[in-house]
Amino acid sequence: MKRTSDENYCDSSKKVICERFPSADVIPNSTKKIRIAVAGCSHGQMDKIYATLAAVERKNRYKFDLLICCGDYQAVRNYGDLKHMHIKEKYRALNSFYRYYSAEVVIKFLPAFIELPLLYVLEAPVLTIFVGGNHEASGFLQELPNGGWVAPKIYYMGHASVLNFAGLRIAGLSGIYNKYHFDLGHYECPPFDNYGDLISIYHVRSVDLFRLKQLRDPDGFCGKQLDMFVSHDWPAGIVDYGDKEKLLTLKPYFEEDINRNNLGNPASMSLLYDLRPRYWLAAHLHCKFAALVSHQDKINDGKNLEPTRFLSLDKPIRGRHFLQSLEFDVDINSEMALSYDPIWLAILRSTDKLTSICRTQVYMPSHHIKDERWDFRPTEEEIEDVKRIFKSNFKIPENFRRTAKPHVPGQDENCGAELYYRNPQSSEFCRKLGISDLNEMLCHLSVASLGLPHYLSESEICSERSEKILIDVETDSEF
Repeated sequence: MKRTSDENYCDSSKKVICERFPSADVIPNSTKKIRIAVAGCSHGQMDKIYATLAAVERKNRYKFDLLICCGDYQAVRNYGDLKHMHIKEKYRALNSFYRYYSAEVVIKFLPAFIELPLLYVLEAPVLTIFVGGNHEASGFLQELPNGGWVAPKIYYMGHASVLNFAGLRIAGLSGIYNKYHFDLGHYECPPFDNYGDLISIYHVRSVDLFRLKQLRDPDGFCGKQLDMFVSHDWPAGIVDYGDKEKLLTLKPYFEEDINRNNLGNPASMSLLYDLRPRYWLAAHLHCKFAALVSHQDKINDGKNLEPTRFLSLDKPIRGRHFLQSLEFDVDINSEMALSYDPIWLAILRSTDKLTSICRTQVYMPSHHIKDERWDFRPTEEEIEDVKRIFKSNFKIPENFRRTAKPHVPGQDENCGAELYYRNPQSSEFCRKLGISDLNEMLCHLSVASLGLPHYLSESEICSERSEKILIDVETDSEF
């Protein structure tokens, strides 16, 4: 799989800016080309992002196969979810995600010679995946700590995870770094009685970094190299591999944090060195910044390896660089669908004891302690166990269910905060894999704020409607 080109788009002019790297090997006939769009901070502006993608597709006469969003996605289902977002009051807005969550019925007016308008259910025009940032509907995302569908064709990657798409391996890490919460458990959930919990909930935890580090092979590197790593925060120190002067011209107030190595996540920089992803994609700092990190083979006399291309993108504002196009050559038989990564699943199983809702420090295993397993890179036996559990079928089921009631236009925005819900996607995934269910554990902490999932009442409503239709049909047939 070789990347042949990438293109950057800005909403103002749809201008294409090409950044070309050394030419790839000759592409064999057994491959096909796929195109992946990458967005920076989404800020709930999915209609705008999808419209920009559509304009690019029309202009270039091709289709995108996947959209990756690098955080601040803002999957807001209703006004109650806004109460769970750490953001200034003046910036709180429903935006457009709720339309995809609710499967809004859209009227499309056809040419004049066709009498009736077309009715269709709104859904994402391209398969979309995203990581969480520091401005999210945190109550909703905390229902899916291991990831899951937030709407049809829109998938959240959880606190940390690895997915496969068309043979490409994509890792994700949600949140931003804060040293005061880094070593704690994932204990936050609605009703967020302690306001600080609304802030700490999006802080990266050491357990997630620890698990991601287990993707390395015994030689210290990642075996099947990651094609992409997606985060919201930048790895601290990444600015040293790009045009730092240009960045400081654009953002001069970054200088103090850069000098103190506080700009970004210091823990994820070591992850970049260990895993050597082909691309590291990020956002958060509202600017476009590119860097190239070289790697050397520690085993074979320092041989140069494929570098990591880092790219951070802006937010969706006219004239800003918030969208990038990447091209990959993949196996011609690759399925254009999301699937679980068996190595990641094996890591989740072996490190299950580290899942915690503790507000105090969670100890990570270390080689300094005797008789304790500290290396959780999966063995062949552990991977075979996962294959047996999933019967070697790792395709992610399309099992989206609405837990909160979706927004209805005209609804009063002065409502209370949304409740917390038991999400069936989390329960099904954890039960099948045989791991602790963080969503269930948090529900026990939030009994007073638990709600009845909306999909249960939806089923009753649909059943009543079906019975009514059946009665109407039977009544009509008597005449």
